[in-house]
Amino acid sequence: MSTTLAAGTSLDFSLAQQLTVIALCALTAYISHMALAVFNDGVRPFLLDFIQGRTTRSATTAVSFGLSAGFIFGLGAPMALSTGVLNPWLLFLPTDILGMLSPKKWLAPILGGAWGAVVVFGLNGANNVAHDLPVDFITAMQQMSTPILFLFTLFPVLAITKQFGRKWGGIAGLLEFALVVMTMKLWPNMFAGALAMAVGVLMLIGLAVAKDVAQRKADRAAGVSEPVVEGDDPMASLFSASAARLRRYLPLFMVLGAGVCVLAQMHIFGGGEATSFLIAKGQYSEAAQVDFYRVFGFIPLIATTALASGAYGIAGFTLVYPIGYLMPNPFLAAIVGALVFAAEVLALSYIGKLLGRLPSVRDSSEHLRSAISETLQLAILFGSLMAANAMGGGLGILTVGGLYLLNEAMGRPVVRMAAAPAAVIVGGILLNLLYWMDLFTPIKG
Repeated sequence: MSTTLAAGTSLDFSLAQQLTVIALCALTAYISHMALAVFNDGVRPFLLDFIQGRTTRSATTAVSFGLSAGFIFGLGAPMALSTGVLNPWLLFLPTDILGMLSPKKWLAPILGGAWGAVVVFGLNGANNVAHDLPVDFITAMQQMSTPILFLFTLFPVLAITKQFGRKWGGIAGLLEFALVVMTMKLWPNMFAGALAMAVGVLMLIGLAVAKDVAQRKADRAAGVSEPVVEGDDPMASLFSASAARLRRYLPLFMVLGAGVCVLAQMHIFGGGEATSFLIAKGQYSEAAQVDFYRVFGFIPLIATTALASGAYGIAGFTLVYPIGYLMPNPFLAAIVGALVFAAEVLALSYIGKLLGRLPSVRDSSEHLRSAISETLQLAILFGSLMAANAMGGGLGILTVGGLYLLNEAMGRPVVRMAAAPAAVIVGGILLNLLYWMDLFTPIKG
């Protein structure tokens, strides 16, 4: 499988694509203003106090900006520039902030739509300018694709090892390695990690379900009854009120689901780091597979934070991403996306209760999320250093690696996941300045 992108990524969108992005950004900003949904999982728990009037809009906006800015400029923008594919950090984190910032309901969609316009009209200009520089750091950033795609394949192995120990982790690691080698040999046009990830995720879920089933049998044999939730339990009452609040806005969520699914169907949007590179290569079925596996790690987090706060996720359980990639046309994508979001919102209470009965499955999702973060942090750092080497050799590595280490020493003012790509952009600008000062000769190739 080729892991090389075309030298010149394109961010030149058609009119339909431009209008879709602008309309969706307007809608997501409006929904954020209403505190009905946000994309940032870290912001969602803070919305309960805002919804119940215990904190102000400005304070909540400050939290949203603090938790999102690093991802927008350090991850969202660099990923879009290097792949030519839009992503949720670039589109939905800013609309989280703008929607919450807006003092009036009617102003929120205007601000969101304006951000969408900045993205679709301004990003291509920035991309063209960067490609014309003596040190083309945007093309160099395409070096990130290989480590991201291949190291991401290992996230089920890490999750299995953390939850079920070294033996199962070793078995999973050897199995995934063998499957990657086999896929590269027998199906060279297929994403090498596709089959390995599928087997790894199924293995993790199988082990978790088997553990829960065995525990329930042991509890019944020992005469241990399942805990009964009291009718006046405050947490149950909160979850019920939150689910009811979201159901009241079901038509609005269906429009949101339709919009996100249509955007994914247009193949100008990728829901994750690995997915963005796969979409850029035209490997839509592999991208759908990767984002489908991520769903297992995020359903419990999104469901529990939604039930605890009364605010959902902008992309829901993110199922609309892989479904959208595979839809044959935008009209069918809109219908299916709306139905998927309706089903998710209506099933929230049931999913919350089910997770309470399957503690090992719930733990598996936490291990999956942690493993995804760990593999991507290493892959992005390694890929960023490869990009640094491509654009500046040893001086590039010194600059980018030094900026990354300085960020760590300063207590991470830029979040770790976004620090390395941001360092590539800053390093690229510095190398261009050195070139103009006649202190650096760009590497050819």
